[in-house]
Amino acid sequence: MKLLIVTSVSEFQKEILNIFKMAKIEAFSRSEIDGCKNPNKVIATLSWFPGEKGGNESLMFFSFTEKEKIDRLFELVSEFNEKLETNNPIRAAVVNIENFI
Repeated sequence: MKLLIVTSVSEFQKEILNIFKMAKIEAFSRSEIDGCKNPNKVIATLSWFPGEKGGNESLMFFSFTEKEKIDRLFELVSEFNEKLETNNPIRAAVVNIENFI
């Protein structure tokens, strides 16, 4: 059992859901997050009434799943990112789980 974490800009939600389906990862969670690349911009917007948002609308998906499904997901994400014309690739990471209930 491993913990899979996938992040991307919110515009790729449909593609990520399709990638999860093709990798046969059926159980996962999704959370809306603000993606930030420039910490100075974030610090500048931390006021009582900021003029602009602190980050980009992004999504984080996570799933406790098996290595074989994760391997397939990584292949699909790599294929997607190779064809990408923007500077916002889908990111994926895996964390080993020592114990779980």
